[in-house]
Amino acid sequence: MIVSLTLHQTNNATFKHTIIPKQAPEPKPAEYKSCIQSPRQVNSIEEFKKLHAQYIKSGLDCIQHNARELLVACALSNWGCMAYAKSIFLSLEEPKTFDFNILIKGHVDKKESKEALLLYQEMWERDVKPDNFTLPVVIKACVQLSATKEGKEVHGHATKLGFGSDPFVQNGFINFYGKCGEIEQACMVFDKLGSNKTVASWTSIIAVHCRAGLWTRCLELVASMTSRGLRVDESSLVSAASSCAHVGSLDLGRSIHCYMVRNSKSLNVIMQTSLIDMYAQCGCIDKAIQIFESMKEKNIHTFGATISGLALHGDGKRALKIFSRMISEGIYPNEAIYVGILSACSRAYLLEEGFKCFDQMRFDHQIVPNSQHYGCMVDLLARSGRLKEAYNLINNMPMGPTDSALRSLLGSCKIYSNVEFAECAIQKLRELNACNSGDYVILSDIYGRESRYEEMARMRTEGFDQGLIQELGFSEIEVKGNTYKFVSHDRSHPWSAELYEMLHQIEWQLRFERYKPDTSDVSSDGDEEEKRRLISARSQKLAVAFGLLYTSPGAQIRVISNFRMGKECHRYMELVSQIFERRILVRDRNRFHCFMGGRCSCNNYW
Repeated sequence: MIVSLTLHQTNNATFKHTIIPKQAPEPKPAEYKSCIQSPRQVNSIEEFKKLHAQYIKSGLDCIQHNARELLVACALSNWGCMAYAKSIFLSLEEPKTFDFNILIKGHVDKKESKEALLLYQEMWERDVKPDNFTLPVVIKACVQLSATKEGKEVHGHATKLGFGSDPFVQNGFINFYGKCGEIEQACMVFDKLGSNKTVASWTSIIAVHCRAGLWTRCLELVASMTSRGLRVDESSLVSAASSCAHVGSLDLGRSIHCYMVRNSKSLNVIMQTSLIDMYAQCGCIDKAIQIFESMKEKNIHTFGATISGLALHGDGKRALKIFSRMISEGIYPNEAIYVGILSACSRAYLLEEGFKCFDQMRFDHQIVPNSQHYGCMVDLLARSGRLKEAYNLINNMPMGPTDSALRSLLGSCKIYSNVEFAECAIQKLRELNACNSGDYVILSDIYGRESRYEEMARMRTEGFDQGLIQELGFSEIEVKGNTYKFVSHDRSHPWSAELYEMLHQIEWQLRFERYKPDTSDVSSDGDEEEKRRLISARSQKLAVAFGLLYTSPGAQIRVISNFRMGKECHRYMELVSQIFERRILVRDRNRFHCFMGGRCSCNNYW
């Protein structure tokens, strides 16, 4: 551009002056960047590629900071593409630890764990040292791959690099060892943290014990955490509630509920669902339903916990109503929901409804039945006395006979004293190499009822010869926050004298109700007096006697047993609930029995 200026001087002389300015300076990359969209604002890989082209055209991609921004956006965004992110990574002349971390995390987030481990290996080959952000992500990749050997090698690297007491790193190893089933190693890592333990460390070790089914230890860890003045986070509270559900500790469960309410502005869906499950499994189904009805937001897990809880209490009709309500609200059932609803139908003798739900699952919701669904249908048929149909269904299961289905048939054979199908079930279990001591005991009991004492003795001997040891049956009762455990004819407790005196008083009063002990379940060829002695102090009776002695008049008695309730104990509990005017709740291995006023919630169908 040429600019002409005319200047008039006093002597009237005219000068013509031409100015040729310099070319405007090239804008700096920073000036270009101010006009270009940030990688964080991109919403798709197509937009990102266009933005990347602008960076290349302007030379911005040559600046390390900008290249990293591009790498972060492409690797970690929901729309990201790892192949494209890898191309950006390869364009870096000397990638640093940060760059490797981003790419490794991107692969792990997208479940591409093998690629993540290869990058970690490349770091070492390039002499780029991992930091405390690298190692937790790499160990997560090992968890995803169940790569125990590689995970232990990474643990060794962490120690050599000086991260042995870094909680951010070590928490990942606690989780890793827990998911690999090495609980002792996880505890060792946790203990070595010493005073460096964080809330996340406690949460990790609690989760490890919860996943392993070590419910009592899980609760002990939560109690230890609170005693140190640490605030228990949501995850640990959910684990604690789940643990209470499994051990049946209602008092502790209530305390956890109170802690949740005191320390949270509002309980989210996960916390409320865990409380539904806890109250249902601890016998307070009405409280579980109350929480369910009060929830503003429900998901499939909430409905599942409620349906399963109602199934456990034998309330099949209410479970079906909740199931219908779930579908009407637009939540479609999954495999787990159908296990719950079919189980509810089985425990409530809802034969027609059970088959209707089974067909609905297959045809309306296109869910292929698994072994659990078939097991529920076998149980439904067998409980209702249709043993031949149940046996035929087992033989026609697409996945072949399963031990759980065969045990459902075997248990029902005991109810109906059917030797033929019990023998068939045992034979199938033998073929699966799945027989346990309980299976032999059930068949021997059936032989005993039929006075076939030689076969009864042979079954007991066969189980013993195979080294099968029967799990010791026990019953527990919770009184004033403490749990007391009893086995049959238990005299190990300091209050045994009072306990057996109470048993004697109970039996004395039951005689006025024309109670006569039913010894038909006793697998013994002894005389009637010996059989009566054997059933007089069973663990459930001892637990109830303890409850009558050490709880307030009119208070509910809650007993948890690890075996299925027998016919004789069932009748005994009905009469005790009537005479002593107590509500007695018994959770056996299969379901809840609520005795009140001489009747049971199961209506003698279990």
